[in-house]
Amino acid sequence: MLAGYLAGLPAFVIYFSAGLAIMALFAVLYVQITAHREFALIREGNAAAVPAFLGAMVGFAMPLTAAMRFSVNVLDFVIWAVIAAAVQIAAYFLGRAMMPSVSERIVKGEIAAGVWLGGIALVFGMLNSTSMTP
Repeated sequence: MLAGYLAGLPAFVIYFSAGLAIMALFAVLYVQITAHREFALIREGNAAAVPAFLGAMVGFAMPLTAAMRFSVNVLDFVIWAVIAAAVQIAAYFLGRAMMPSVSERIVKGEIAAGVWLGGIALVFGMLNSTSMTP
């Protein structure tokens, strides 16, 4: 009886592990692409960097979970994760195009700039995840 309850455990472990690894890869890629260094700024106590970075991470996690839910196998999941990452990176560049000084303002600690960039990332993440339907 217990075996029936745990039948999905191997798939859970695979998808959860893949999801964590993909989130980590996205975080590393994202901080390399942005004009400001989120981890360093956050370690220094820069409050503006927090909503900008977390918005991007949550904005990426939303379509990542949709990709997990609707994928037919792990390869399909990874392909959609790459698409989600590309959309999230495009969101950063759009947010920066609309407010060219956003990275400099985040470095200065201006919360509004961090919330702006994080908000753009969340909007893109919501649209991206909802678009991932079977």
